[in-house]
Amino acid sequence: MAKVYDVAKKFLFQLEPESAHALAEQALKVLGWCPWLTRPYKHPALENDILGMRMPNPICLAAGFDKDATMLAGLNQLGFGGVEVGTATPKPQYGNPKPRLFRFLQEESLQNAMGFNNRGIAPLVHRLERVRPLNCLVGVNVGKNKNTTQEKALEDYQKGLQMSLGVGDYYVFNLSSPNTPNLRDLQNNAFVGELFDMARALTHKPLFLKVAPDLPSDALLKVCASALDYGAHGIIATNTTTDYTLLPGAKSFGGISGRALQTKSREVFKHIAQAFFGKAILVSAGGIDSAQEAYARIKMGAHFVQILTGFIYQGPLICRQINQDIVKLLQRDALDSIRDAVGIG
Repeated sequence: MAKVYDVAKKFLFQLEPESAHALAEQALKVLGWCPWLTRPYKHPALENDILGMRMPNPICLAAGFDKDATMLAGLNQLGFGGVEVGTATPKPQYGNPKPRLFRFLQEESLQNAMGFNNRGIAPLVHRLERVRPLNCLVGVNVGKNKNTTQEKALEDYQKGLQMSLGVGDYYVFNLSSPNTPNLRDLQNNAFVGELFDMARALTHKPLFLKVAPDLPSDALLKVCASALDYGAHGIIATNTTTDYTLLPGAKSFGGISGRALQTKSREVFKHIAQAFFGKAILVSAGGIDSAQEAYARIKMGAHFVQILTGFIYQGPLICRQINQDIVKLLQRDALDSIRDAVGIG
């Protein structure tokens, strides 16, 4: 499959990025219908139990790739430990004007200004209700509609959570996308407290806050602390960055992901882990594209990690390769299980 993707990539990367994504969606649907085409890699050393959820391995797909839960069966066959669908909003929305997704091939990075384009939470829930049993966990990433005022934002998050409570293993509140006007302003102690106070009154399922890498460190730690004080089970760090100095030729809008974000995301996660490891479930995302990077984040305190841009650049076998290499790293370090590696650094 790796050689097939090398050939396909040359063709796909000649297309406009969203057109390439649409073709990838169709290919993953076919894979979901034909599970005998590939088998997920499994190893007992990779398994973990997190907040009562059985995770087959620590490599998960971040929100933003399967926004409408149309590719889950195929992604499950690629062996992800979890797939986070969304970001979904209460009402469907087109997102920002095109072009809004840009490749930076040399840096293996992306810049996106998508703007929560999705078909709405109701169709997503309907698809999840019909999907066959999966090996991977399913996270639901919830956002607010662009035209919803800041004063009504809590209502959007409440509606998205209420409508999807029966279909997700865990839930993530996205306040950190740079592509919805003023969304990041909601990353404040008061709103985050209200948000998780509301959510914990509705469910006992695991709840996460996804944060941006661009807040000052003190403010970021206070927001995370507020989320945890009001009932969040964990923190996902980080979303894309608006630090355009990291990427030569970057646009002046949207968020950067991929290898250009790797160092910054790792440093932000390090600060969060130093403050909250042992007090919360921590998830690292941003520039993870190898077993070495994933394992480093796990040793820093990540209970699992999320990838997305690396998946696009390296192809469908990236999850298998990372997991196989992590098993070797565990053996090198004389560790019996990924559980033993979490926070060891």
